[in-house]
Parts: sequence; structure tokens; C-alpha cells
Amino acid sequence: MMWLVNLLGLGLVALIAWWFWGQRAPETAISKEEAVTIKVAGGVYTPSVIHARVGQPLTLNFIREDQAPCAEVVIFEGLDLSLGLPLNETVSQRITPPEAGTYPFSCQMQMYRGQLIVT
Repeated sequence: MMWLVNLLGLGLVALIAWWFWGQRAPETAISKEEAVTIKVAGGVYTPSVIHARVGQPLTLNFIREDQAPCAEVVIFEGLDLSLGLPLNETVSQRITPPEAGTYPFSCQMQMYRGQLIVT
């Protein structure tokens, strides 16, 4: 009986790890326009990959639909930017990418992840 409990526990741990860190096909937005809307729901940012151009202003509109506390903040590495995301409200941030590169963004626990790719 003890082995069954242990087996179920390991299966649950594997399921949780897959849910939060498993490979998902990223949705991509190519910023031909000046604004991109990013939905925060179901444990992911949609789109999770955003393409932009150096020096071209871009408005990021975040809409948080996920009630998880982890989704309350988005942090952009390399841009010195973090935003609070209230539930069911749009938060807009205008940025001008300073140089080419990949700028990861995530929640404070890095369970929600995305990338701003600047060329």
C-alpha cells in the first residue's frame, strides 16, 4: 500500500512540473504596429514571444485574467522594468528598445515566461 501512495505522489509531482515548466509552443507577435496586447491567463503569456525593432516605440498592453498571485507582476530583464498587473484591467507600458537582443520577461517566480526579441 505504501508503494502505491509513493507512486501517486511521484506522478503528481511530475504533473505539476510539466504544467509549470513543460515545453509549450510559444505564440509570437511581430510588432508591425505600435501596440501588442498580451493576455495573462492559464499560466502563460499569450503571445509569449514579441518581435520589435531597435528604437521603434512599442506599447505593451497586459491584460491579467489569471487570479494566481504569481501573475500579479511582470518583470523585464535588461530593461529595468516591472509592472503590477491588477486582475481584469489593462496595464499599458510604452517602451523603446535601446538595442538589439533578447529581453526575457516573467512573473516574480519565473513560472510565467516570455521574450521580447529586438532586431
